[in-house]
Amino acid sequence: MTLEELSGYYRLHIRLERNLEMLESLEAAAHPGAQLITGMPHAAGVRDKIGDLAIEIADLKDRILSLREELDRKEAEISGFIAAIENDQTRTIFRLRFLRCLTWGEVAALIGGRNTEASVKSICYRYLESCNAMLRGDA
Repeated sequence: MTLEELSGYYRLHIRLERNLEMLESLEAAAHPGAQLITGMPHAAGVRDKIGDLAIEIADLKDRILSLREELDRKEAEISGFIAAIENDQTRTIFRLRFLRCLTWGEVAALIGGRNTEASVKSICYRYLESCNAMLRGDA
């Protein structure tokens, strides 16, 4: 497993969160107060704002579903990789960062001790480098 693959899951998770926020915003905009009925005919070129929002909402829901499916597939791969890490602290760092999608600072705070953002990041990168070295046959 490479850092790029692990980070891809993280980025996908962030995209999903942004899409969920956007969906919430669109749904709020699609529920205005009571519609004003004047009895006057509509002029040419008048658009149906609610209809347009409904289309955007439907498209966004499809994207969200697709993102969730992709996240589930990647999570299964990453979980298997993380489960194989022998060191408890390293495994916890990987789980917090790449599955729970916490920032390095949040990971360091949860790990505790004298761990800093830089130290937990170094633990992660050293472990990945050791895995890559074993794959290359350097170890």
